[in-house]
Amino acid sequence: MQKNFPTITALLLLLCTTVALAQNKQYTMAEATNGLSTTLAPKSIRGAAWRPGTQQFFQVVKVDGKDVYIGTNFPSGAVDTLLSVAALRHTGLLDSSARSLPGLRWLSSDVLVFERANHLYRIQLGQGNTSVSQAKVFSFPEGYANLSFSKDGSLAYTLQNNLYFSKWSNGKYQPATAVTYDLDTNIINGQAVHRNEFGIDNGIFLSPKGNYLAYYRMDQTMVEDYPIIDWSVVPAQNHNIKYPMAGRTSHQVSLQVFNPKTGNSIAVNTEGPKDQYLTCITWSPDEQYLYIGVLNRDQNHLSVNQYDAQTGEEVKTILQEGDLKYVEPQHPLSFLPGSTNEFLWWSQRDGYMHLWLGNIARNSIRCLTPGNYVVNEFLGFNEKGKEVLFTSAKEDPREKHAYAVNWNTGKMRRLDLEPGTHNVLASDNGQYALDVFSAESRPTASFEQFVQEAMWSENSANAAKTIVKKSVIRALETGKATVLENAPNPLAPFERPNIYPLSFRANDGTTLYGKLILPTNFNPSKKYPVIVYLYNGPHVQLIKNSFPASGNLWYEYLAQHGYIVWTMDGRGSSNRGLKFEQAIFRHLGLHEMEDQLKGVEWLKKLPFVDSSRLGVHGWSFGGFMTTSLMLRHPGVFKVGVAGGPVIDWSMYEVMYGERYMDRPQDNPEGYAENNLLTKVGNLKGKLLMIHGAQDGTVVWQHSINFLKASVDANVQVDYFVYPGYEHNVRGKDRVHLMQKITNYFDDYLK
Repeated sequence: MQKNFPTITALLLLLCTTVALAQNKQYTMAEATNGLSTTLAPKSIRGAAWRPGTQQFFQVVKVDGKDVYIGTNFPSGAVDTLLSVAALRHTGLLDSSARSLPGLRWLSSDVLVFERANHLYRIQLGQGNTSVSQAKVFSFPEGYANLSFSKDGSLAYTLQNNLYFSKWSNGKYQPATAVTYDLDTNIINGQAVHRNEFGIDNGIFLSPKGNYLAYYRMDQTMVEDYPIIDWSVVPAQNHNIKYPMAGRTSHQVSLQVFNPKTGNSIAVNTEGPKDQYLTCITWSPDEQYLYIGVLNRDQNHLSVNQYDAQTGEEVKTILQEGDLKYVEPQHPLSFLPGSTNEFLWWSQRDGYMHLWLGNIARNSIRCLTPGNYVVNEFLGFNEKGKEVLFTSAKEDPREKHAYAVNWNTGKMRRLDLEPGTHNVLASDNGQYALDVFSAESRPTASFEQFVQEAMWSENSANAAKTIVKKSVIRALETGKATVLENAPNPLAPFERPNIYPLSFRANDGTTLYGKLILPTNFNPSKKYPVIVYLYNGPHVQLIKNSFPASGNLWYEYLAQHGYIVWTMDGRGSSNRGLKFEQAIFRHLGLHEMEDQLKGVEWLKKLPFVDSSRLGVHGWSFGGFMTTSLMLRHPGVFKVGVAGGPVIDWSMYEVMYGERYMDRPQDNPEGYAENNLLTKVGNLKGKLLMIHGAQDGTVVWQHSINFLKASVDANVQVDYFVYPGYEHNVRGKDRVHLMQKITNYFDDYLK
């Protein structure tokens, strides 16, 4: 392979010198850091929503600089103006300087609500959307949170650690009722539990008709306190949080059901150890039953049980999941339209996340979406066509497309045509959908092809598309697409690098995907430093076919300043199936490093890569990976920057840590293997570690202990802390963070 390099270099030089760069503007650090979410964001649909029970699509548009809420009826295309800033200003609901509408939420086909200044406003639509009345209907106490609604409009919210409920009845909200009265702030009601693992993002579950309220009650009095210091005051103040570490005492959670008619709550009788996990909370459509996923602390067995909503007693187990490594439930049940018996269930029991159709009466379950691919999202139902709508990585793990599958016959059809990543919002009846999609990648070359055949061309990011994102309404039966918006390329004025999607194989033969970003004004006869950006942990995927092709404008900034950037998804990352993810089980970091080093091995074969100037950077799991590579494979990377890194997995949370590592008591070898405190003496090169001083995810003690170990080992490391920030640095101060990281590479790698 080496003997081909002179020919390749000459060809590359010829090709690259013929590439005409249309623009040469470079990013500022602020643009590279926050531009994609601010000034350089492609145009997008604002306030997208389908009116419940209809085929009318709503969005917020600007008219004369002020927001207007408009609805388009399909298939007719007729447009109605429902609400405007001017109308709300006229009624006094917005002040005279307001130019933007508040966040609107549809409760039903004729009711919208919005919140403003601790008040709830209800908009009742009249005939033909022409008669609209607005009224302040409910006032919240200062500090309320977690507002939730039932379909009938009843609401619940939390105040500190307690829960409150108000029934919508006879055209008004009844006075709020206190559901819980816990004085101990370590007993928390109506909030997300289990540190938001297992797909849990709320703690309030109003029944479909609003007659009952189920909620989480979490008792964490038995969990050890962990100090989080507020340095913004003098003297500094301590605010304890409850942080259950792997192998230690965890919190205890129950599910309660409140009956507004009696004013009483009952505890659902989920028998078992007190530290089990309760997930996938689902009401039956008729409000008679609750379904709860009961997961053991070892996270290798799940029972989904049916409970009587009146008594809280178990009726029966409707399905079970088991795995020698772990089971990870993520979603509640979804009942088929008009049924209290047939439901959709998410399962990886065949090795990939799929949708399964369960039947409670028959105690049966079958896969609706079989194949060696991952289902990403459930979009809804097409009741008329007896279809389930979903997105998946069926075509390519780096893309996302929409599909429909008939729940009787299993016949499947793709709903979009274009390559790339499709984000889809379906109407209630499943007849229409908003599809927002983008793509920028060319076909993938293997690393072998890239080296041997010189896979360079002018088809690069520099040959920028005029349109980079489209928003269309699709008629899902006919495939007809109505274009709502073509988003022009906001990066067109900039000098952008050539970006190449590449693939290669891990040591076990698994295909891995990566992305190589070359410096602008690339000269193949030169030697360039390389920065490897990584995460390589569960639930994250870096390599996708979407805009921008780089995935991150900071990578492009680095390319503009003379760096090659390489990023890839190794085993353990998401969207590739259970075997791919579970390769890391009990040995976090081991196979992930093997894959990243395989990528480095290929990089070193490129004649323009300076293998003596390799850098690596990542945050969180990526910070753990960065530190691991610097210490467990010293000398490969000259410079590393690790943000918010896990250093000792025995100090990480129970739910995540024990899922992938088991308990320290059961896997002492694994915990010792990836404990970086014992490997500090191996460091070669320069390492900068960064941490948020108020980090409650990867607690500050990880890097503090690392500093102590560095002192003990007489090893020099660099360190920086961001006071006031938790697990990452956001907003304007993120520009400071990325400048610091860039400066470090400039000082020691460039």
